[in-house]
Formats: sequence, structure tokens, C-alpha cells
Amino acid sequence: MLAVVSEKTIVLVTGANKGIGYEIAAGLGARGWSVGVGARDEQRRQDAVAKLRAAGADAFGVPLDVTDGASVTTAARLIEKRAGRLDVLVNNAGIAGGWPEEPTTIDLETVRRLVETNVIGVIRVTNAMLPLLRRSAHPRIVNQSSHVGSLTLQTTPGVDLGGISGAYAPTKAYLNAVTVQYAKELSGTDILINNACPGYVATDLNGFSGTRTLEQGAAIAIRLATLPDDGPTGRLFDDNGVVPW
Repeated sequence: MLAVVSEKTIVLVTGANKGIGYEIAAGLGARGWSVGVGARDEQRRQDAVAKLRAAGADAFGVPLDVTDGASVTTAARLIEKRAGRLDVLVNNAGIAGGWPEEPTTIDLETVRRLVETNVIGVIRVTNAMLPLLRRSAHPRIVNQSSHVGSLTLQTTPGVDLGGISGAYAPTKAYLNAVTVQYAKELSGTDILINNACPGYVATDLNGFSGTRTLEQGAAIAIRLATLPDDGPTGRLFDDNGVVPW
């Protein structure tokens, strides 16, 4: 199996059992990539893999809870055993708090929970997968961020980002800042790392109130996952280009 898989681009998409993550996996699978469906729910993971395979994709399940160090370590071992390397990591898994959510009344446990998943989880998975990414000829990391994480947009008069967000938006700003530091550390390598803004997509995170489709939301992450070797790194992008920090 290793010899067969090694001819394909290997990607791991976290939180890929549904929503934008699934569409990212589907889009990359349609390109002939071998797609690891990272998800903690076993049944949803199996269903997603089966659906992707039925569509012709080379998909495999990766049991993965980004908040659990042992789970992440096991996931890295699974990918190493299967493929020997990882070409692309898409850190898509994330959770949202309430919305709107004022910082003066927010439950601190909500803040901790969101930081643990949306920021620390990304760091945990990225660091576990980096040894495998370093074995790739064209390694890429894509982090799922948001326009609400842009401090510039948040402080621009007239820009409507959906009201006050005491936890979710700050975790995306934190993620943006972390990505900048990864880009600085990895600047002497072939690894390109960027953040993607999917836009206001109808998902269960917002009660399906978004105005964009899942396919539209997945497009920028797919583009960043397939960047050429001379592509950008350490930036935040949406469909229209660079988004200010």
C-alpha cells in the first residue's frame, strides 16, 4: 500500500466529516489526492469516508480529537504507517461559542473551550504532523480562520461582521498571530503556511444562517492547499485575495 499511496499527494483535513471540512476533502479528493478524514466521531467519520469513496476519492479515516494529545499522536502514527509522509495539512476543525457574545458577561469556560480547540488544537496537530510534512517535496499547511479574526476589519467603521464576539473572533485573531510566527520559523524551509477565510458559509456553527455554500467556503482552502512552490506564506486570504490582519 505504501508504494501505491506514495505516488499521490497525501492530505489530512481535520474536522472533515461534515461542513466545509468535508467539502475541502471532497475537492482535494477529486484532484486524485489521498485524503485523510480527520474526525473524532467514529460513525460520522466512517460515513464521510464512504461518501467520498463512492464519489471516486481515495479517502481514509483518521480518528482525531484535536484537544487530545494522545489522539493526535496516534493520528500521526497512522499517517506515517499508511503513507510515510504528509504533503498537506488542513487545520479545519473548530467550534463556535454563542453569537452575539459580550465579553463582559461571557462564561470563562466557553473561552477556554474555544481556545483549546481553535488555537491550541491547531498548534498540537501542526507540531505532531511537522515531521511528516518535512518529508514532503511540496508541504503546505492551511489553517481555517475567518474575517472576524481580522483586527483591521473589526475596527473599520461601517464593516459588519455580525456583532460582538467575546470568544470566537478572538480565537481566530489568536490563530492568525500564531500562523505568522509559524511562517517566520519555517521561512527557511519548503513549508508554506497560510490562513483561509471561507466567508459567511451556512454551517451548523452559525445555525445555517450563512449566505455562502459549502463549496464556495471550501474554495480558498483548496487553493491554498495547492499553491505552487513560489506561493505566498504567512498570510490571510479569502476568495478576493489578501485579507488584512
